Amino acid sequence: MAGTTLEQRTALVVLHYQNDILHPNGKIKLGFGDAASNRDKVLNAAARLLEGARKAAVPVVHVRTARPATAGTFLENAPIFRNVVAAGAAVEGEWGSEFFEGLGPREGETIVTHNRVNGFYDSTLEMRLRALGATHLVIAGVATNSCVEHTARHAADVGYIVTVAEDACSASRSDAHEAALYNIGLVGSVKLVDAVLKANFQ
Repeated sequence: MAGTTLEQRTALVVLHYQNDILHPNGKIKLGFGDAASNRDKVLNAAARLLEGARKAAVPVVHVRTARPATAGTFLENAPIFRNVVAAGAAVEGEWGSEFFEGLGPREGETIVTHNRVNGFYDSTLEMRLRALGATHLVIAGVATNSCVEHTARHAADVGYIVTVAEDACSASRSDAHEAALYNIGLVGSVKLVDAVLKANFQ
């Protein structure tokens, strides 16, 4: 019996392009180490990916992480969440949770807020994507081995075709980044931004 093939209607999902994660003065080092020689390359790739989607009229969904400012209202059941709290990072209403300059949403683009690792969990992401009619997701963000991989896996499980734009992603260690991309290859495709622009954003 032949497999089911989906007509591809693409949306771009960008994860955690925020000050605390991307800015040199940010409080989280999940995506870039202290000596991040690749920072400019990743930021430039992310900017080209966003601009390419807009020129091709591909819907853009910006997923941001932010936790409540009120103490005791954020579940700290795992090291990643405890580390965020200890750093005083990603607090709703503060500079750190705002979008990084140049990589934030334009008027009319979708914004989804969550505070777990997986962009789908306990958020409106799937509802927004279904409303857009998306069947194929191009995913990018920081960090590759946390929110990007978790979100890509979930997307594949619920039926989306997944492509990850690898050079618009980063992790604090290159081996973690590469391992995550290898894992993502089991549930989707991994492409450079230039290849995504050529194949998917025309």
